[in-house]
Amino acid sequence: MAQLLILTPAANEDVLPALSLLTHRVRVIPASPDQLVRAPEADLVFLDARTNLAGAKALAQILRTTGLSVPLILVVTEGGLTAVSSDWGIDDVILEHAGPAEIDARIRLALGRAQAAQPAERIQTSGVVIDEASYSAKVHGRTLDLTYKEFELLRFLAAHPSRVFTREQLLSEVWGYDYFGGTRTVDVHVRRLRAKLGDLDSLIGTVRNVGYRFNVHEEDEQDANVTAR
Repeated sequence: MAQLLILTPAANEDVLPALSLLTHRVRVIPASPDQLVRAPEADLVFLDARTNLAGAKALAQILRTTGLSVPLILVVTEGGLTAVSSDWGIDDVILEHAGPAEIDARIRLALGRAQAAQPAERIQTSGVVIDEASYSAKVHGRTLDLTYKEFELLRFLAAHPSRVFTREQLLSEVWGYDYFGGTRTVDVHVRRLRAKLGDLDSLIGTVRNVGYRFNVHEEDEQDANVTAR
């Protein structure tokens, strides 16, 4: 599930109607300088270019030159495709009437490309060291023998310390939009992960009737962080 921001000159219109069929969190704000200054954080930005191609191009270039670091996808009509070129500074383009499967695929691909372009991260907190570059995790220097999904689950929870995630959210974030298994899958992987963490099994906390979270040790709370290699 991603946090999406839509910039549009027509704030009362559905820029991508099929987007409402997906589970992503969406904010829509006017495409004006005063609104951009107070724009909320987002994982990806959609820029509405359906009615004003020249204005959208100028805004896209401004966003890039002022440091926009997340993927920028242009929403256009069929006729608008002919005007789009590489100097717009966008990451992708999508037609306004695209279906939910296409929209979700483009979001996942754009976020995946952006993540791949970033340096691998090293998460170190509460005795656990997670190295994304080597896909390895250690507890007090001892290497954990984790499956791919166990590693991804640990990495995701540790990257969001103390934040509670429902089983449905974990399925979406770790297993992906196209996974059709039930939420019991999350419980099984949490149980296996706790067993492999040994004495630190309490790091994966259960919030009754809600879901799971990564418990940061009290002495590490101030120092737990994610540092780029």
